[in-house]
Amino acid sequence: MRTADVVVIGGGIHGCSTALHLALRGLKPILVEKDYAGRHASGVNAGGVRQLARDLAEIPLSIASMGLWERIEDLVGDDCGFESHGTVLVAENEDELASFRARVDDLRLRGFTHEELIDRAELKRLVPAVADHCPGGVVSRRDGAADPFRATQAFRRRAVEKGAEVLEGVVVTGLSKIGANWRVETSAGPIEAPKVVNAAGAWADRVAAMLGEPVPLTVVAPMLMVTSRVPAFIQPVVILRGRKLSFKQLENGTVVIGGGHLAASHRDRNETVLDWNKLAISARTVWELFPAMRAATIVRAWAGIEAYMPDGIPVVGASSTSEGVYHQFGFSTHGFQLGPGTGAMMAELVATGATNTPIDGLGIERFQG
Repeated sequence: MRTADVVVIGGGIHGCSTALHLALRGLKPILVEKDYAGRHASGVNAGGVRQLARDLAEIPLSIASMGLWERIEDLVGDDCGFESHGTVLVAENEDELASFRARVDDLRLRGFTHEELIDRAELKRLVPAVADHCPGGVVSRRDGAADPFRATQAFRRRAVEKGAEVLEGVVVTGLSKIGANWRVETSAGPIEAPKVVNAAGAWADRVAAMLGEPVPLTVVAPMLMVTSRVPAFIQPVVILRGRKLSFKQLENGTVVIGGGHLAASHRDRNETVLDWNKLAISARTVWELFPAMRAATIVRAWAGIEAYMPDGIPVVGASSTSEGVYHQFGFSTHGFQLGPGTGAMMAELVATGATNTPIDGLGIERFQG
């Protein structure tokens, strides 16, 4: 029988990051992934590395994570394609700009200065191709983007180099307490460890249910599309709030377009079915806001299966029913940037029983009773 200090369930960027940070603390983790690392949301998201527009409860994790992104090559031996050109939230009208101003003012009162209100002139300087009717927006200048699959694989590779064991193509079928240890039943035989981290993404509710902790997780599949190459015209990642859109140009000239429109998802078959009518809405939004894109064609579209929580923020922290079990899931379509920092925080929590990074408001107990 295999034994470990910690079993990490799930091989997305969060599971791989946690496995690495546990190994860096001298622990022996075994990571169990039912497919392969980065198969689902972690490998096929838009790659946004953003602090901008996050829920207040996530901001401390996001700030900690940004510090790790800025030295990602030192951490995982690969720059993961990370580039920092900022993220810009575009206001399409004065009412939106006023709401953004109220948000930035509130953040500053709380001691957070990463979001900066910008006027029309600064918006045009940062995003020259934006439509003239946009009156301003918000920028987070340290934000950027990275290659999601490459990053997830880099965390996996470095975790193994530091002593973690990774089991891919292995399904977790049960969890039970045996004395001081947890027995994790898998399709490759049982594993025993005193600690377990549930980082199972869109399947994490099933792991939680094994512990008597049902959670209202919804399975979603955000759609993305990529265009033909167009001349370079934008460096920051651009997002909208009124209309769903995220938008970035890659080094090769192609443009990745996302923003939250959902495909049909079938997690038991590992399948998604694209909704081309909704993708057309995203394309129309780009057409209206960025005239430079009107000659581009859509080359490919895809979707990845993710976990979404009712309040749109993740479940992070200790189990409310089972000592030695920790949850790290439900990142609700914006978890990629949080991967490095949440992994470091989780390893600290597992190893020491506490964390210096505030995670108030993210516990699973908010869904109990």
